[in-house]
Amino acid sequence: MLTSVFIAAVSLALFWMAAFTLWWQMHAWRTPEVLASTRFGRPDGGEHLSFSLLLPARHEQAVLDHTIQRLLESSHTDFEIIVIVGHDDPETTEVAEAAAARDPRVRVVVDTHQKKNKPKAMNTALPHCRGDVVGVFDAEDQVHPELLAHVDHAFRTTGADVVQGGVQLINFHSSWYSLRNCLEYFFWFRSRLHLHAQKGFIPLGGNTVFVRTDVLREAHGWDPDCLAEDCDLGVRLSSVGKKVVVAYDSDMVTREETPGSLMSLLKQRTRWNQGFLQVYRKKDWKQLPTFGQRLLARYTLMTPFMQAFTGLIIPLNVAIALFLDVPVGIAFITFLPAVTALVTFVFEVVGLHDFGKQYGLRVRFAHYLKLIVGGPFYQVLLAGAAVRAVWREHRGRNDWELTSHVGAHLAPVNREDVHA
Repeated sequence: MLTSVFIAAVSLALFWMAAFTLWWQMHAWRTPEVLASTRFGRPDGGEHLSFSLLLPARHEQAVLDHTIQRLLESSHTDFEIIVIVGHDDPETTEVAEAAAARDPRVRVVVDTHQKKNKPKAMNTALPHCRGDVVGVFDAEDQVHPELLAHVDHAFRTTGADVVQGGVQLINFHSSWYSLRNCLEYFFWFRSRLHLHAQKGFIPLGGNTVFVRTDVLREAHGWDPDCLAEDCDLGVRLSSVGKKVVVAYDSDMVTREETPGSLMSLLKQRTRWNQGFLQVYRKKDWKQLPTFGQRLLARYTLMTPFMQAFTGLIIPLNVAIALFLDVPVGIAFITFLPAVTALVTFVFEVVGLHDFGKQYGLRVRFAHYLKLIVGGPFYQVLLAGAAVRAVWREHRGRNDWELTSHVGAHLAPVNREDVHA
């Protein structure tokens, strides 16, 4: 009897968790009006803000120069680029200094911390920022020339303290998991973050985020010990009532590449998950004024625990239902999470079609097949990363596992492989 009750309770909990997550993912597509509201407004031609663009780069000599050149092509006239390099990284430093020698809008700041990570690098550069707004990019980013003009307009017309632009992994054709990784970003930046901004609680994305310089300095920059410094900053700013505006426009997104191997993806997701757990433990989210906001914060930041739990409990739950003598009704309830999984697969197929349409890529049948077949394996990987994050956090291991980049999103896509 107790076994049956346990199975039913767990299955119902998993069902509702999956249903809520799916509903949140669909936020931007609920009505045409909501979809239209998620985009940038058209700039009016005026420029009133200056930008300091931070570009932390560690062992990124293969992609850094391309990113700098793309930023220098911006149509906005008032910006500076601050490249942050490590004192022990001569190859990246050489690329950065060569760019600074070519253009006075580029400056190089050296991070001398013995233990290096992204938030420490950005905090090193913050005192050097001259602009009204600080923007953050990654060293492999492909940035649209009109982005700063749109962000300037968004700040002026909304009264925002923070503007979060879209980020999109683009090399969906590279591997089966890159396909799912790209679609994951598509749902997160295209839809889910808009819901968080609407609710007044938002874990910011890692780049293409712009913060008023005085607001950022008042918040003392980024937490140097947090593995998800972007999430932490968003939570802290949300908790003190700062206004965050999110805008996603397929023309304006910052394009990036997926991790180059499954192990690299596992380590990246482990770091993000562990960072969420760190932010949860800091409890800044408890300052949020409403119960609904605090509930959303708790649910969002506890996602790694829930992924780790589901990754371990679902196989056990199904095995108990199949091989132990439990009532038929209980066995039926056990498979309720499969219903939401099926609906999610349908939504993902539609999402992949929309992704291809927005980026001018007609996706082949083989990609849809990879999306569906790879789904369970991808969930296993995410659960593994969550379990690893919980284990590392329990053991007190918080070293920064760097994700390397090779510029896969910069290579021209073979249209014969992508088009039907």
